[in-house]
Amino acid sequence: MKHDTKLKAPFPYFGGKSRISPTIWAAIGSDVEHYVEPFAGSAAALLARPSLPASAVETINDRDGFVANFWRAVQADPDAVARHADRPVNERDLEAIHYWLVSDAAPRLDGILARPDGYDAQIAGWWVWGACAWIGTGWCSGEGPWSPTDAGWVKAQGGGVRRKIFCDNGRGINRKLPHTGNNGQGINRKLPYTGDNGRGEARTAYIQAELQALSSRLRDVRVASGDWARVLGSGLRLGKHVGIFLDPPYAATDRAKTYSHDNTQVSTQARDWALQYAQEQGDRARIVFAGYEGQGDCQAFEDAGWRVVAWKAAGGFASSSKGGGNGKANAARERLWLSPGCLPIE
Repeated sequence: MKHDTKLKAPFPYFGGKSRISPTIWAAIGSDVEHYVEPFAGSAAALLARPSLPASAVETINDRDGFVANFWRAVQADPDAVARHADRPVNERDLEAIHYWLVSDAAPRLDGILARPDGYDAQIAGWWVWGACAWIGTGWCSGEGPWSPTDAGWVKAQGGGVRRKIFCDNGRGINRKLPHTGNNGQGINRKLPYTGDNGRGEARTAYIQAELQALSSRLRDVRVASGDWARVLGSGLRLGKHVGIFLDPPYAATDRAKTYSHDNTQVSTQARDWALQYAQEQGDRARIVFAGYEGQGDCQAFEDAGWRVVAWKAAGGFASSSKGGGNGKANAARERLWLSPGCLPIE
């Protein structure tokens, strides 16, 4: 069965692989009986799959509960998600919703996502609305010193929303201006032109149609939320071939910290797993691993006979100096490593 490969996540996501997805699928092959994406994010690779065998199994996972909940909610009830996501961009709303998501919604998600069919459409809708209105990194990361009081927003003294120190030594929530670079339309980033500038009924219908299309594509996809290794267990023994796309937070230390759960050590752990599994399974395993040239994974893959594909990302905040990265140079460092079992690519 063929798919619409133009489907994309309706929110910006740093490190997405839309541009290189055709190469990923050329190496894995759309015929694989089981496809696993342990670091799903925007699920760009999954959505770009050209075709799907009738008996195939697809599994995606993300440790970020907001991401996993969004995909589950869209899969189960796209209209409800659309209702909550369809709202104008307003700085006060952005601040209030951000605080609610980090302080109230995030703890609730653990229990919700523990159920195989658990999701919350309101959390999903408000999260994706905010993700599209936010500038840069840090959306729902729990970082930053700002907390609301009766007197307004103040910097927390000795604690914020979450008493957990991250890379910027901040706590709580980041207070930022809404993103207006997309004409202030929030989730309607791709809205076609209409006479009222895309507002009103046309906007609502567009959001619903976009999420319904994603729901149809995700109908039989298994969506997990947790540690990446959980979805790489016994289930991989299904079928003649298994395709795995590993896109962990890159191990390079000179990149922007862009994810709510950002850990440069995960890449090394995923690399070691991939090398061992490919050696054990031989041609049965078709694994594609994403990273930066020079981040520490290169030599181990090449010593094991993996092929390397160089490509250039589109760039953006995550690869800019403003994002804490190494400027546009990182965009040219993008690499894919292909296991020996992968198909030949042109």
